Amino acid sequence: MDQAHLMKVLEELLVAWESEVVEFKQAQCDYSTPDIGKYFSALANEANLRGEERAWLVFGVNNTSRAVVGSDYRLQAERLQSLKMQIAQGTEPSVTFRNIHELHHPDGRVVLFEIPAAPSGMPIAWTGHYYARAGESLTSLGLDKLDEIRKQTTAADWSACVVPDAILSHLDESAVLQARESFATKYANRFKANEVKNWPLEAFLDRARLTRDGKLTRAAVLLLGKSESAHLLLPHPAQMTWSLEGPERAYEHFGPPFLLNTSVLYQRIRNIQIRILPDDALLAVEMAKYDRKVVLEALHNCIAHQDYIRNGRIVVTERPDRLVFENEGNFFEGQPDDYVTGHRTPRRYRNPFLAQAMTELNMIDTMGYGIHEMHVGQARRYFPMPDYDLHEPSVVRMTVYGSIVNPAYTRLLMQKTDLPLADIVALDRVQKRLLVDDAMVKRLRRAGLIEGRKPNLHVSAVVAKATESKADYIRTRAQDDAFYGKLVTDFLEKFGKASRQDIDKLLWNKLSDALDDEQKRNKISNLITKWRRGGRIRNTGPRKTPEWRLAE
Repeated sequence: MDQAHLMKVLEELLVAWESEVVEFKQAQCDYSTPDIGKYFSALANEANLRGEERAWLVFGVNNTSRAVVGSDYRLQAERLQSLKMQIAQGTEPSVTFRNIHELHHPDGRVVLFEIPAAPSGMPIAWTGHYYARAGESLTSLGLDKLDEIRKQTTAADWSACVVPDAILSHLDESAVLQARESFATKYANRFKANEVKNWPLEAFLDRARLTRDGKLTRAAVLLLGKSESAHLLLPHPAQMTWSLEGPERAYEHFGPPFLLNTSVLYQRIRNIQIRILPDDALLAVEMAKYDRKVVLEALHNCIAHQDYIRNGRIVVTERPDRLVFENEGNFFEGQPDDYVTGHRTPRRYRNPFLAQAMTELNMIDTMGYGIHEMHVGQARRYFPMPDYDLHEPSVVRMTVYGSIVNPAYTRLLMQKTDLPLADIVALDRVQKRLLVDDAMVKRLRRAGLIEGRKPNLHVSAVVAKATESKADYIRTRAQDDAFYGKLVTDFLEKFGKASRQDIDKLLWNKLSDALDDEQKRNKISNLITKWRRGGRIRNTGPRKTPEWRLAE
């Protein structure tokens, strides 16, 4: 938001004054982070209950006089924004501010914390405790409000349904042991590993959000059930399929327990070591084709967001140079690009009960940040960004690359390790010949990262000269028009005249290889027209078969 918009927001909040979804604090110097976390939990939960999209915590306003007095809370921008990570680490499920705004008010600096409403069906806790508001006071979230939030999606959530015939003996012992270890790892600051290990199974399953009223849910069977327990979920198949496509073909199906079998599926993938930039001994790097964390993040996202009612399976197709993940159901909220920067948290989930259980078992690190983490993981390894294909109705298809698309892009990332993720994503679109918005094109061009005209953008001279061979660069670089003009002038001075075929033959291989044949023909036509209008050449032959000579 710009300053004018922020001023309007503040004025509206001051008129309405404090409510269950707005809190003002003077906070002139500092303010306790744990207290901010408590207000985050309370305001997010209250916004959910009242159907609001957001809540506000405002620093720099006197509670008594309702006047702006200014706040010096975390004056350094980096330190202020670091609060997002601190809140994400303490909230369950892990969420944080939509944004932290600074308003330069005439009466002092005002900091506005924009808090997203708790996702439907998922109350927000701070360090294990749920908070709410009672008027202007901070209080614990009562059982009535807690149940109201949790019941929001129970009826429509496939994963939350109790499996009538399921009993504890249907659970896989190894999966339960792994679940305890994962839970203990996630909450290492609250529980000792031995304490979690010794909890009665019923108590552990309840804490891990896998049961309802002590009864096993579909989420519990899906994540922890024995393989032979899959029939309890019929007619909805609980299955993941790995398929190898290429010179060799193979496949294998995997059922419950998904907590363990995602790792087993990952082990089937031919994750060989590859050498990046083998022609440059100084820059050559060896690494696995696929990063385990990226692959499991993608697979866990498929599990969390699968539309199980559609009776389909999750499919992972391994091709020689990429992995393709497919799950049933359209992209549930927003578009994939909305989540790349890591600043958006979804309010709704297709399977909120399952998603929260996966969070408790450390399968999903930060809800809403999976796409961001996969992009960061690929960029860290100098690989192309993941692609999403949403063209087929009710299917989400995501591609993770295990090979280099354009060596120049990879070398650029190795050379410029401080590029913002947004720039890397845009450069990835350039290397894949995808559309890039005009504002980003200007930004990349100003930074000297690209050159050429849309849609024929490519690595700029500044980068290419340092990273590509001279021959490769010249083949793709567009030369100055004066260069082409000099070639034609020299030809006409030597031979006196030239047909269009002569000019085509002269210039064709000098034009950028980034142009296709039609674009090259158009480029030459435009050059001839430019030289004719500029009085440099003239046509002495018929219009259909021109004969070009130097103008007198």
